[in-house]
Amino acid sequence: MPLSVGTKAPDFTLKSKQATGLVDVKLSNNFGKKNTVLLFFPAAFTGVCTSELCDITAGLSSYSGLNADVIAVSVDTPFAQEAWAQKEKIGITLASDLNKEVTKQYDVLFPMLAGAGDTAARAAFVIDKGGVIQYSEKTPTPKDLPNFQAVKDTLAKLK
Repeated sequence: MPLSVGTKAPDFTLKSKQATGLVDVKLSNNFGKKNTVLLFFPAAFTGVCTSELCDITAGLSSYSGLNADVIAVSVDTPFAQEAWAQKEKIGITLASDLNKEVTKQYDVLFPMLAGAGDTAARAAFVIDKGGVIQYSEKTPTPKDLPNFQAVKDTLAKLK
C-alpha cells in the first residue's frame, strides 16, 4: 500500500540531468510555495511511460495553473532519463531513484518487473505546500495510468 492521505511526505533529494549538468531535485524546495504532483513510473523508453509523460508534458500548463510542480521518479539513471526526455520531448522534471530509497519510502516498489528487476510501480501523489499527502494512488498494474482527473480535482481544492 502506498503512503496514505494525511501522511507527511518523506522529503528526498534525487539527481536529475539537466542541460547544466546533474542537479538536485529536493521535494521540500516546494514546501510553502507550491503543491507537488509526484509521479512514479517503471522505466524510461517504455510505451506506457512514454505516453503518460508526454501527455503530462502536453498538459503541463494545467498543473502550473493549479500552483503545482510535477516531478516524475523512476529507478533509471539520470543519463537514461535525459536521453529519453530529449528523444520524446518530455518537459517535466525527471528524478533518478537509482538506489530505490524513495520508491521504498513511498511504498511503491514493484518487484521483478518482467523478470528484469525491481522498479517503481506506477503511482501518483499530490503533496500540498505543507508537505502533507492529499492524494495517493498506486495503479493495479504498470500498464494502468493514475486517475489524473482526480489528481487535478485534488489540486483545485488546494489552490
